[in-house]
Amino acid sequence: MFCFQCQETAKNTGCTVKGVCGKPEDTANLQDLVIYALRGLAVYEEKAGELGVSNNENGLFAAQALFTTITNANWDNDRFVAIVRETLKRREVLKDKVSAAYKEKNGKDFDESLHHSATWFSGDPSEFEEKAKSVGILATENEDVRSLRELLIIGLKGIAAYADHAAILGVEKDEIYNFIMEALASTTKDFSVDEMIGLVMKAGEVAVTTMAALDEANTTAYGHPEITEVNIGVGSNPGILISGHDLKDMEELLKQTEGTGVDVYTHGEMLPANSYPAFKKYGHFFGNYGNAWQHQNKEFESFNGPIIITTNCIIPIKKGNYQDRIFTTGMTGYPDVVHIPDRPEGGAKDFSKVIELAKKCEPPTEIETGKIVGGFARNQVLALADKVIDAVKSGAIKRFVVMAGCDGRHKARSYFTEVAQNLPKDTVILTAGCAKYRYNKLDLGDIGGIPRVLDAGQCNDCYSLAVIALKLKEVFGLDDINDLPLSFDIAWYEQKAVAVLLALLFLGVKGIRLGPTLPAFLSPTVVNVLVEKFDIKPISTVAEDIEAMMAGK
Repeated sequence: MFCFQCQETAKNTGCTVKGVCGKPEDTANLQDLVIYALRGLAVYEEKAGELGVSNNENGLFAAQALFTTITNANWDNDRFVAIVRETLKRREVLKDKVSAAYKEKNGKDFDESLHHSATWFSGDPSEFEEKAKSVGILATENEDVRSLRELLIIGLKGIAAYADHAAILGVEKDEIYNFIMEALASTTKDFSVDEMIGLVMKAGEVAVTTMAALDEANTTAYGHPEITEVNIGVGSNPGILISGHDLKDMEELLKQTEGTGVDVYTHGEMLPANSYPAFKKYGHFFGNYGNAWQHQNKEFESFNGPIIITTNCIIPIKKGNYQDRIFTTGMTGYPDVVHIPDRPEGGAKDFSKVIELAKKCEPPTEIETGKIVGGFARNQVLALADKVIDAVKSGAIKRFVVMAGCDGRHKARSYFTEVAQNLPKDTVILTAGCAKYRYNKLDLGDIGGIPRVLDAGQCNDCYSLAVIALKLKEVFGLDDINDLPLSFDIAWYEQKAVAVLLALLFLGVKGIRLGPTLPAFLSPTVVNVLVEKFDIKPISTVAEDIEAMMAGK
């Protein structure tokens, strides 16, 4: 295996025996095979589009397949084998359409040899193991070409995840699916460096479009998040813990648990669900339990009740721990863990097994008490715009620091807690994603009633932060977003964060600090391009970075 898509990759180079995340070699190789098969599908999808015989009916399927390969999303080899087989089946359908249309148009048979080797893979089960070993990341020998291709594919995985979230709520956009296929097909071609960089920047543009689509989906279905105090203690009833990002699952679980005597708690990236108006009518929606994803082995055990993983992140389960009361659904999966099937058309997922199990469990063990405040998405912050603008003009707020992104196990991530603790008291932190758990429970006070930590929500709600920044640019009459009193100190871990990073670059943001390490998939040449073009920089010491940010550097 060779995998370097997450921040914790071994020695910041690549995992070659087993993933630091716990992913075994055979799973990593099958994920590579999924990508390889999707590239073959994309080649035919692109040709079908040119011949006018397809409207990209495979777009959502490709997005979901990509989603399964995100770090800590799916560990179930059987699912990957099934995805590869379905991809090849879809490819063959397209191949027949392309061949017929090509012959009708040109009077001769379509020459398959013009296409990439990914289109030749037969999918015979006997080929899987050996094929998987030969089509991974290192199959691209040139380091810089490999780096740009992987930057594109890794960003694409984040885009695909957000596209799936939006589609579940009925919001789909052809331009997103078209780009997914365009980007996958591009990795089979000998493009110039400039062409590949252009596609990476286009990925940033499509990431903005996708996050906007998800924002539209969430707020149309559940209302705009509003300032909310979230309980982090526990009640006396048995509970169900729901983790991940899927708000539709949240809605259906709340409906099905109403009147059962079972409380519902959020975990990790589901915390922002507490701020949506549509969920506040449920009296058994108790609050949030625990912290970011990497603490789940300890916190899932102490919760005592069943846990539902709706999206990434799920980490290796210790045998004899909580394996008999954890469930996966959607694009997630784990060997020997019960998977809740997708909802039937026009229906809802069936959480009855989870609810019945919860009734037999003890209430959660208390691990903390108190409340935290969330709900500072774009609509809520813009409603406070006059107050914020006055604070900036008066000098009460000297600077905004965007500290969004991911949390993780890396010890160096204490940097982000220390930055939050040591920023001057006339600064405001804008956050989204599970990076917030490094500082959202600190008592940092407020500035004239404006909390010093404004939590916009999930990682996709970095879109809200971008909208807020663009609105402030407009209000202050600035020509460039980089002229705002705004700094970016971003923590990254997995592929959704890469999509967010590309979105920020597309929006023209410069001077982003990125940590705790720069991505291993960026070659020195590609790093130099990003430094020269966007002034991306690694984090330094807490004191040095705070001084530089306060000076607008």
